[in-house]
Amino acid sequence: MKKLPTWVDGQGPVCHTAMPATGKLVLQYPPGTGLVLALFPSGHQVVPLYVTCTLIIFLFACAAIWLSRSRAQLAIATVFGFVAIYVMINPVKASYSIAPTMVLCAAAGWLTARLFVEERQKPRMLLILVIGLLIGIAVNMRVPNFLLSAGYCTYLLIAFLATTRATQFLEGALFAVALVIGMSPTLAANAINAGSPFSTTYSDGDTVPPSFDGETIRSYLGDPQSLFILLSAAWTVWIWRRGQSRLALLLGSGLAINLSFFITHPIFTQYYTIPICALTFWTLLFASLMPRDPSTRRAAAPPPRSSPARL
Repeated sequence: MKKLPTWVDGQGPVCHTAMPATGKLVLQYPPGTGLVLALFPSGHQVVPLYVTCTLIIFLFACAAIWLSRSRAQLAIATVFGFVAIYVMINPVKASYSIAPTMVLCAAAGWLTARLFVEERQKPRMLLILVIGLLIGIAVNMRVPNFLLSAGYCTYLLIAFLATTRATQFLEGALFAVALVIGMSPTLAANAINAGSPFSTTYSDGDTVPPSFDGETIRSYLGDPQSLFILLSAAWTVWIWRRGQSRLALLLGSGLAINLSFFITHPIFTQYYTIPICALTFWTLLFASLMPRDPSTRRAAAPPPRSSPARL
């Protein structure tokens, strides 16, 4: 194996960054992906990881097909399942961190759709808690996954400002606490390796200030990611016009904030916007399959059998 020219002075190991604050040479990535890989036998980790994650995505697709109540919904769920499984091959194979991220996005999307059809306060609190934990856990796979929380934070903040009710404040606080708990392994790793929970272990090339670069924008426009972004944005606008303004606010703001960040990030990669698109698509899919109000659920349920008339 050819050694890198800077290997001797300690700067050569790939994906290792020198931390001036601690005097350490540390692995720049958060601990979640390594932990997931460590669940499988040494020497046979990558393939089982992808197989396991793809199988879970397949089960989510089967759940969507099972929830379908019409031929149109069945067709949409089936096509969506095919595309979701293909995406697990390309471009998800480009990074070990994206495979578990896709599973977490599917689970968070399902629970988010449940959140917007649930009217009871205690189940809503539980859903918000679990969603916050899932997004926080996703940060342990990739630090930019923190941006997946942007839509939720925007929606919960606007919901509180619009009503100023204690329950709305509690929902936002619960989501924030769950998010921090979920990402606590990364915060602890940053404190140990970089000197502060809020200091990143990434190199200078990944932490440059945002800027508009024509080459980066052209790269996104010429990549299949642009199609996913356009479709998710169009589907979000469609549900907004259909009266689901609250869900559209959550998904639309999340898309806008993520897209703004990655377009102004001077480094292009073919999977950067895939997590937010996956979260948006899974949420929209399950939201379209779940009845949106109690009257719809009652209408979908079979009528009770009447007792036989007495002679």
